[in-house]
Amino acid sequence: MAAQETPPLALTMGEPAGIGPEIIIKAWAAASSQGLRPFLAIGDPALFAAVARRLGIDCVIQEIDEAGKASSLFASSLPVVPVALARPVEPGLLLAENEAAVLGAIDIAIELALAGKVSAIVTNPIHKRALYDAGLRVPGHTEYLAARCGGVTPVMMLSCPGLRVVPVTVHLSLADAVAALTAKAILEQGIILARALTTDFGIARPRIAVAALNPHAGEEGRLGREEIEIIAPAIEMLKAACPQAEFTGPRPADTLFHAAARESYDAALCMYHDQALIPLKTIDFDNGVNTTLGLPIVRTSPDHGTALDIAGKGVAHPGSLIAAIKMAGQIAGIRARA
Repeated sequence: MAAQETPPLALTMGEPAGIGPEIIIKAWAAASSQGLRPFLAIGDPALFAAVARRLGIDCVIQEIDEAGKASSLFASSLPVVPVALARPVEPGLLLAENEAAVLGAIDIAIELALAGKVSAIVTNPIHKRALYDAGLRVPGHTEYLAARCGGVTPVMMLSCPGLRVVPVTVHLSLADAVAALTAKAILEQGIILARALTTDFGIARPRIAVAALNPHAGEEGRLGREEIEIIAPAIEMLKAACPQAEFTGPRPADTLFHAAARESYDAALCMYHDQALIPLKTIDFDNGVNTTLGLPIVRTSPDHGTALDIAGKGVAHPGSLIAAIKMAGQIAGIRARA
């Protein structure tokens, strides 16, 4: 497929009272200098127009009824698939009436991606509490996408230049994360990670470092037995299930993320949320990308929240969204060439 025929990317507006619309406008303004592929936005055209005016960015909002029109319009305007909000937005103020439009934008993006009309989707941050109040029945964004894509198992990978991490347990307290850690969960996540590193990132023989849970990898059971009873057996199962990949570990987490150690692997499989996210956000706080592995569609997201406290002030940094757009384009390109 020629470059000009490649379907555009689709960006959802996210929480309209947050910074999603602002960073979309800023990403569009930076598209040429950043070498971004054409994208369309899904959301309320009046909201995008108001944000562009507030930012002083000369951005024509062009409503479209077909995704295929986006690429030819992108250089001179922001193509928008319209999803009307129920009430006008005041930055930083959540309105339950508008949450149906937030989910509606995500639904449209998924439908376009499954139909091949967009090559990837980039989702801007949603406010989960507001969506729970409006009737969301799954834990979050990723689970909603997975359910809409046929109930597949999603794996959350966070990345920045030089580091990719996957937490086996995600949004759980530390006590609950330890209780929930099983060899089966490590195996399932590790298999999906290994396959994705090949199919989505073009790494023929991926190297995956598996982190320990306890200090010093448990010191042969003196500081905990999870490495002996759960993690090491899971690694052996992963080696058998994924002979094309190289798994090492359990590796002590306190020596896993310095610069020289990061050269020894393509991704780290971590045991809990902060074990994965602290090093990533320390290395590159502004440009992290959340990629959902295991879906039939390509989905990335900026690695930050709705930032209601700075919404409307014009100071939101678009770096993470721009990185997510680039990542989505790269993965879509690799899948298209496969």
